Amino acid sequence: MLQFQPPGFGQRQVKTSLGVMVYYAPLSLPWQRVPESGSGSELVFLHNFGGGASAYEWSKVYPAFAATHRVLAPDLIGWGQSAHPLRDYQLSDYLITLVEFIERACHPPVTVLASSFTGALTIRLAIQRPELFQALYLVCPAGFKDFGQEAGRRLPLELIGTPLVDQIIYALGAANEFAVRNFLQQFLFAKPERISDEMVAAFLASAQQPGAEYAALAFLKGNLYFDLALYLPQLSIPTRFFWGTQAQFTPLALGRRLAQLNPEAVVGFEAIAGAGVLPHLEVPEIVIGLMNRHLGDRG
Repeated sequence: MLQFQPPGFGQRQVKTSLGVMVYYAPLSLPWQRVPESGSGSELVFLHNFGGGASAYEWSKVYPAFAATHRVLAPDLIGWGQSAHPLRDYQLSDYLITLVEFIERACHPPVTVLASSFTGALTIRLAIQRPELFQALYLVCPAGFKDFGQEAGRRLPLELIGTPLVDQIIYALGAANEFAVRNFLQQFLFAKPERISDEMVAAFLASAQQPGAEYAALAFLKGNLYFDLALYLPQLSIPTRFFWGTQAQFTPLALGRRLAQLNPEAVVGFEAIAGAGVLPHLEVPEIVIGLMNRHLGDRG
């Protein structure tokens, strides 16, 4: 997966209770001077869940901040090149290992940029451990069971949950080039012409990692879903939502409804026109511009 990283970004790792978590950071030229670590100086980029997900998802955005902040972009456990324990993944696995990553690889409090389901996880972590976070910038955060309405599963649970059948479903639906391109076109991007061959190759490389199906199927089955609306009112960390107006499964109206649950913490809501659930990959220049403005306001 290192081959899909921007120039000068290298791979490091940190141990968690479920194995090694790989992360990417600027380690060499053209980053001649990497900013020193310190309170408020670190930006942590967390990718979405879904077949082929990895830190690559944010790779068009984080180089824009490498000269002014310490940037870290991990592959979550079960994704990318991080450890893929063969287990029935639970929500607690990610709540625990994300805290371990922040405590062991970062210098809290950190600013986190996270997308979709991982954005919702980050909200829960920020409620549990507010001292670890300075600010949150979340793209289409959703627990996929919000306000009691389940979203995201596209196949009958009886099929997804059947041993061997689930493996076949993953192989046919996520671990080949046609399936990856179709997934990006149909569910992640608003405009298919924005999908590059590099994007397809990066998602495919992650999806084909040994054991990658375990985390992906746990998410697809809905084992990890939760109702974010039950937690959001407890959030105290300053947070901004970015929302693609054409996001699948998590429509713009859902985002506005979630934000209204806690206007004191959710201090901003940016609708990004003509983008799907991953505007940071589809229209990264827009997200970079918005982040520059907001980080500048903080400074």
